[in-house]
Amino acid sequence: MRLALMISALALGLAACSQSTDRYSVPVANGDVPAIYQARSDVGPNGEPITIPAVRAAYLNERNQRQRVPYNGPEAPGTIVVDPYARVLYHVMENGEAMRFGVAVGRAGKGYNGTATIQRKQSWPSWRPTDNMIRTEPELYGQFAGGLKGGMDNPLGSRALYLYEGGRDTYYRIHGTMDPSSIGKATSAGCIRLFNQDIMDLFDETSMGTRVVVRSQAESLRLEGPLIETPEGYVVPASEASALGFSGQPTNVTDTAPATTEGLTEQLQAPLGAPVAPVASTAPASPALVQDPFASTDTAFVSPVESAVPSW
Repeated sequence: MRLALMISALALGLAACSQSTDRYSVPVANGDVPAIYQARSDVGPNGEPITIPAVRAAYLNERNQRQRVPYNGPEAPGTIVVDPYARVLYHVMENGEAMRFGVAVGRAGKGYNGTATIQRKQSWPSWRPTDNMIRTEPELYGQFAGGLKGGMDNPLGSRALYLYEGGRDTYYRIHGTMDPSSIGKATSAGCIRLFNQDIMDLFDETSMGTRVVVRSQAESLRLEGPLIETPEGYVVPASEASALGFSGQPTNVTDTAPATTEGLTEQLQAPLGAPVAPVASTAPASPALVQDPFASTDTAFVSPVESAVPSW
């Protein structure tokens, strides 16, 4: 059964949320994979042992690896700042610094911006497709109508943080992933996902009531500057493009997503929309200036499952 669920989840993906400097250190272990990204043993939702595989070195580029960086935002220490356009998450520290994490951004990751608080934390969260998803695509979601318990087969990964605003669930999640190759990229579903090792440590460092700021596109551009999307689907600062071998002027990408939403709940329950097409360019060989995290539809992993509302 476990294998069947894993194959089904992968099929869905291919078809288609007191700081400790010791915990946040990144010592280098054997080979190219830092110790914090090596395999871990954990306890599953029913007390069973779970082994979390090491993150492959190929997925740990400079921007994806957890690292302490200078921070120029206005937020107070302890705040979590999510930038879905730069595809990073900051945990703000003292002395003008923050711990930066690479994230994958699903379409629901852009459906909310503003200030919220963490009002629920869940280890090995379960999830269930919404009724609308089951009704509109029964062949895809019907088998999961009873929900899927937490574990390595669950696309929400090892941990989840749930954002609330004014006592109301925003349906915005920060969670792990079953596909580490997606981190740093834009996908067409889900919220904000991290490597399982990263979300586990962030989870432990995050208390209930922690303030979370999700940046708008304008805030991202002002604080991070323009970003270039590489052929592999990652983003880098436009100012570094030449040094990284990119030539020519970057091409803007039209943000075709709605500027406002009536609520993320509706977005999560709606069928997935058509892929976002980039604007025609006179220099197609040049990478795009990323202003919309869903500008590129050529992603290796797309999981509509991660847009489902996790079950309680």
